[in-house]
Amino acid sequence: MILQKALDRELNPHVSLKLIALDGGTPQRSGTLNIEITVLDVNDNPPVFNQSVYKATVAENEPIGTYITTVNASDADSGSNGLVTYSFSNVKGQSAEKFEIDSLSGKISVVDNIDYEKEKKFEIRVIAKDQGGLTDATKVVVEVMDINDNAPVINIMSFSSMISEDVSPGTTIAVFNVKDADSERNGQITCSIDANLPFKIQSSLTDYYNLLSDVVFDREIKPEYNLTIIAKDSGSPSLSTKAALQLRISDVNDNAPVFSIPSYSAYIVENNTPGISIFSISAKDSDWNQNARISYFIEDAEIIGNPISSYISINSESGVIHAVRTLDYEQMKQLVFTVRAQDGGSPPLSSNVTVKILIQDQNDNPPQVLYPVQTGGSVVAEMVPRSADVGYLVTKVVAVDVDSGQNAWLSYKLQKSTDRALFEVGLQNGEIRTIRQVTDKDAVKQRLTVIVEDNGQPSRSATVIVNVAVADSFPEVLSEFTDFTHDKEYNDNLTFYLVLALAVVSFLFITCLVVIISVKIYRWRQSRILYHSNLPVIPYYPPRYSDTMGTGTLPHVYNYEVCRTTDSRKSDCKFGRAGSQNVLIMDPSSTGTMQRIQNEKSILDELESPLEM
Repeated sequence: MILQKALDRELNPHVSLKLIALDGGTPQRSGTLNIEITVLDVNDNPPVFNQSVYKATVAENEPIGTYITTVNASDADSGSNGLVTYSFSNVKGQSAEKFEIDSLSGKISVVDNIDYEKEKKFEIRVIAKDQGGLTDATKVVVEVMDINDNAPVINIMSFSSMISEDVSPGTTIAVFNVKDADSERNGQITCSIDANLPFKIQSSLTDYYNLLSDVVFDREIKPEYNLTIIAKDSGSPSLSTKAALQLRISDVNDNAPVFSIPSYSAYIVENNTPGISIFSISAKDSDWNQNARISYFIEDAEIIGNPISSYISINSESGVIHAVRTLDYEQMKQLVFTVRAQDGGSPPLSSNVTVKILIQDQNDNPPQVLYPVQTGGSVVAEMVPRSADVGYLVTKVVAVDVDSGQNAWLSYKLQKSTDRALFEVGLQNGEIRTIRQVTDKDAVKQRLTVIVEDNGQPSRSATVIVNVAVADSFPEVLSEFTDFTHDKEYNDNLTFYLVLALAVVSFLFITCLVVIISVKIYRWRQSRILYHSNLPVIPYYPPRYSDTMGTGTLPHVYNYEVCRTTDSRKSDCKFGRAGSQNVLIMDPSSTGTMQRIQNEKSILDELESPLEM
């Protein structure tokens, strides 16, 4: 094998060849051999810096060892041929004495004190050399930054130590001059004072400044000011100088009374004793003597058509507020009014504050039962069928309490019952439900006494009597509940209305039966006519059949779809049956009225199916 072209290790460090040997036979056969060639490195690449010029900065008086910058040169060769060392060359001025370079890493650092006033810039030439003697050069420019080593100097030219509080903003308080021996930014001065003080500094001429008032003074708030003027240069780090001044403010009468808080809130329990002290309000006046003497007044207003003075009063000297009358939470929840505080100046100054007195509720109202209604002349009985299951809702006791909060939280308890094992009352909702299966052995007449209590301290309560009839028919109820009344006239009237009601129901039932039979006969005749007609009969299958069966006291619903011929006007028939609910009210008064709400059962007829062709 003969090399035909020069190799470059940096481009291809390895060469892979495949040698193939062919014979001259037929068919031709061959053999192969893989040849791996490793190219050895020679020092044919000099070091190369990644920058032609490096720039860095260093502050004067930096400590020895301070890092400046790092130069970096790379060599494409490998091994010792690629190992680069760094050194200084042709250093100008005192660079060789001020800096040093690490020969392996190229890190440049300070080895001697640097003074900006003596030397502002250093230029250093750095040589990078590999082990084969090939080199490259770059330039490092190090600029020295000036440090701020001179503080500003403040000279007070003029100053007024006392000023009236009614002077206008912008009045000159002092004039001063500030100088700094440093140059450029280190010599640029910024003057300031405490941001919380009502003053400002304004520049008039170069290095001259005026101290001005920024707002109208208030001697009662602050009678004097300790001013500190701060002159600060723009160096890094910044240096500053302070000058202290004391300014006193002379007084004028310009302050109204001030309440300690913007509004007052207080509480008082209803049913209070008239004349009781509720709470006190207070205002302060920063003026002196007569100008600081405060009197309190309630502004005229009306509450529920009455003047505010008929409810509360205030002591003009102390600010104590009293209740004039007994307050009732159920009539008003709060009193909102305005109190005026007025000083004794001339002319007097005043300020107002809103006062809110919240009336707290007492448990002074017992619960009121809304349902069932307790009347002296009638008996209301709730019907419970003997087929009622566990948890059957008999009725619900509804009560309210005009009090508020926990005083209006009601709880329901079963105090007495004919059969305590049959009914229970919901503690929170007042629902009366069965707690076991109703049986035939249970008495028809059940009497429950429910007590309703609020959550007040002390608790108040109300009692309600609930009459329950366990029966499936009204005659059974009437026979058992006759002992609730002793009036013969009432019994006669009740019997009369009962017979009348039964007669009406019987008449309606017979009428409905006749109508249903007539409709059935009519439809049967129509279907026979359609059957003998020459019209084609199209078979039709119902898309669905639904039968919803309720349980317990819920309604039973039946849905049917009936097919007709093409000339029929109806495609289906649907019949439904609703549930029933019974409430019996018996009144022994002269009217003797009995109300009965009962839905009769619907009669379901099975319709004949059409012939299918």
